[in-house]
Amino acid sequence: PRSTLFPYTTLFRSQLVKRTMDILGSLIGVFIFSCIYPFIALLIKFSDKGPVLYKRRVVGKLGNPFDALKFRTMRVDAEDLLQKDENLKKEFSKNFKLENDPRLIKTGRFLRKWSLDEVPQFLNVLKGQMSLVGPRMIVKEELEKYGLFKEKLLKTKPGMTGFWQVSGRQHTDYDERVRMDMFYIDHWSIWMDIIILVKTVWKVLKREGAV
Repeated sequence: PRSTLFPYTTLFRSQLVKRTMDILGSLIGVFIFSCIYPFIALLIKFSDKGPVLYKRRVVGKLGNPFDALKFRTMRVDAEDLLQKDENLKKEFSKNFKLENDPRLIKTGRFLRKWSLDEVPQFLNVLKGQMSLVGPRMIVKEELEKYGLFKEKLLKTKPGMTGFWQVSGRQHTDYDERVRMDMFYIDHWSIWMDIIILVKTVWKVLKREGAV
């Protein structure tokens, strides 16, 4: 019956609109930021020897792994430094982040403050691996933090930005992050994505990026 198919038709149309927004938004993002790519590359090269881009192996939709692109903000030996320092490892294991990360290179804090390190992820969105808006991007080791919500999380693509990013991300523990991701998935709509995108731009302009 038509009444039975209506919710699925509406969902399909919404997903189609979301994917169209992802493609158009990413193309605009690539165009706008393309002029500063060389300058960011030079800043990184002058700060630290090593590659300009960093590939972070993360979990995608249905659990499929992919390499999320970022401008490198940490030292080449960042992982070794983390493993050798027990205090850093203990802090990192709680929330998978460090408050005052000693692994950052000179320009790393600046790039993160303005969220410029995440600009290459427009390419991930164009490839269909990510969305402009979605749950937080996580690594495989973080999946266990989601417990019973793990399967729900894996039904969606991670986002360049999301509900957590515009909701005081520096002042939440991991359990609260999980709740925010689930709230986004349960209440998702195109209008919600648009509001989050607008808030993200505003927060970046206010220099409330990640550090």
